[in-house]
Amino acid sequence: MSIVRHVLSGYAAAALIATLAACTPAAPPESSSAAAATPEAALAFLADVEKQYTVLGEESARINWVNNTYINFDTDWLVAANDARLTELGVQYAKEAVRYDGVDVDVDARRKLNLLKLDLLLPAPDRPGAARELSDITTRLASTYGVGKIELDGKTVPQADTENLMRTLRDPAKLQEVWTKWHEYAQVMKPDYVRMVEIANEGSVELGFNDVGALWRSNYDMAPDAFAAEVDRLWGQVKPLYDDLHCYVRGKLNARYGNDAVPLDEPIRADLLGNMWAQSWASLYDLVAPPNAGTAIDLDKRLVERGYDAMKMVKTGEAFYSSLGFEPLPATFWERSQIVRPEGREVICHASAWDLDARDDLRIKMCTEINAEDFRTIHHELGHNYYQRAYKDLPALFRGGANDGFHEAVGDTIMLSITPEYLREIGIIDHVPDASQDVGLLMQQALDGVAFLPFGLLVDKWRWQVFSGELTPATYNSGWWELRRQYQGVRAPVERPADGFDAGGKYHIPANTPYMRYFLARLLQYQFYQAACQQAGWTGPLHRCSFYGSKEAGRRLNAMLALGQSKPWPEALEAFTGTRSIDGSAILAYYAPLSAWLKEQNAGKTCGW
Repeated sequence: MSIVRHVLSGYAAAALIATLAACTPAAPPESSSAAAATPEAALAFLADVEKQYTVLGEESARINWVNNTYINFDTDWLVAANDARLTELGVQYAKEAVRYDGVDVDVDARRKLNLLKLDLLLPAPDRPGAARELSDITTRLASTYGVGKIELDGKTVPQADTENLMRTLRDPAKLQEVWTKWHEYAQVMKPDYVRMVEIANEGSVELGFNDVGALWRSNYDMAPDAFAAEVDRLWGQVKPLYDDLHCYVRGKLNARYGNDAVPLDEPIRADLLGNMWAQSWASLYDLVAPPNAGTAIDLDKRLVERGYDAMKMVKTGEAFYSSLGFEPLPATFWERSQIVRPEGREVICHASAWDLDARDDLRIKMCTEINAEDFRTIHHELGHNYYQRAYKDLPALFRGGANDGFHEAVGDTIMLSITPEYLREIGIIDHVPDASQDVGLLMQQALDGVAFLPFGLLVDKWRWQVFSGELTPATYNSGWWELRRQYQGVRAPVERPADGFDAGGKYHIPANTPYMRYFLARLLQYQFYQAACQQAGWTGPLHRCSFYGSKEAGRRLNAMLALGQSKPWPEALEAFTGTRSIDGSAILAYYAPLSAWLKEQNAGKTCGW
């Protein structure tokens, strides 16, 4: 993720792994510290910032694109060198913005000044060499993760393939081996991460924040403590649903693996949940499916049978947005995107969406496989592209999601509309399962949509503790596992070293991508989805709705997207949903039939951990 938000916010989507690069920036305006802080000076300052950011953003995005799609010493060097210069400029701009705190300017200018102060994800202190040291570290962290490999059965296994193994293996010993080796690899990143925290905290204090975590929490149109309380409130709404799912899944894993591997009064072993980080349990469906659910839709198989290749999958995703009234993607999208993994070079396979010029150079970067997960991911990533295009005509500082959760939620909302009705309408299946199979379909969804919620919350809770000093390098690992036990109810398969860096095994930690956006997005997507279904005139059970083809839903969605970050996020939310608060009730409504079924299945069991 970029160190400076807004220069790249309109160019690379929130999932970006690389740190921001830029051409050599011009000096800040001459009116800076020497001139009087007047309304006229503030407006001139903002005009200069936006002019420079428009130019710098495109060059930054293009350098990052090359680095993501061709990792080597030289592209890493380019990212680090340019990022250092841009970070220095971002710090100067943030400090200049503080000078105008008491100046009387219009609402838009005030919002831009505030956004500038919050632009730096990892601010370097204003001393010689600090920005370059920070950028060298962040670039090295991202690249180290991206090229990570383990040795397994005499073969070298790249990071992306370790994820596939966690999904497909069913041997607890082999799962433990893959899991452990990846987390051992992550430990090499710890010294860099520790130093990065020291430098960025120093820079945050210079900008008037207690630490980096306080800076991040300030970016939600509310005070940092109020935002922390808000996410706790939202978690309280949805925790009972997660607890019921956890209890049921633990019982099924116990039946499969026995008491030694899965005790019924302990957190679940993290490596047995079908995902390296236990954040998605979707691959466990065959183990936990309701007995009367019928045969689940094997979307992996159907895609192959219907002759889908990577290009056809992306074309299908585009067609969904076109059905809502959005214009087709530009021809350059198809010419310049990385849709499949190129041969003969190292690349970042983690999916992301890009807008390289804030005009029409939209792209996605994936290493697409023909499976259900990538089919859904494509629908998600394109949501970033359509959001980017919707706000491209706004001033540079307003090109971004209403908050970072919004950018993720848009594509996630489209993913929810990948229902059996949608799959039948586009010809992937011939018949929609009847209502007797709804619990099974909801279970499939919940193993990802509900299982993710506590992990989405705890990643940044851990970082907030790291940035504040509540966790020290000596307690990074113990703090990580305490949070995972508390929120997820999972435990490591083997005893973890006190000096380990297991959090670094999750891409977003070394890539310095704030993670609270994903927790917010998971709640917002159901809220958006419920609104879109109402706008489409849907009257059946919420989970069966597909708003594919609804121009009214598309019109209301675009009204929100076009606001970018120009208004506080409650106003953007209201433009689409008619409400101004994030609310967990939509996700509870979606899973209501499953929730009732889970309570029946768990009756008499000892739940919790």
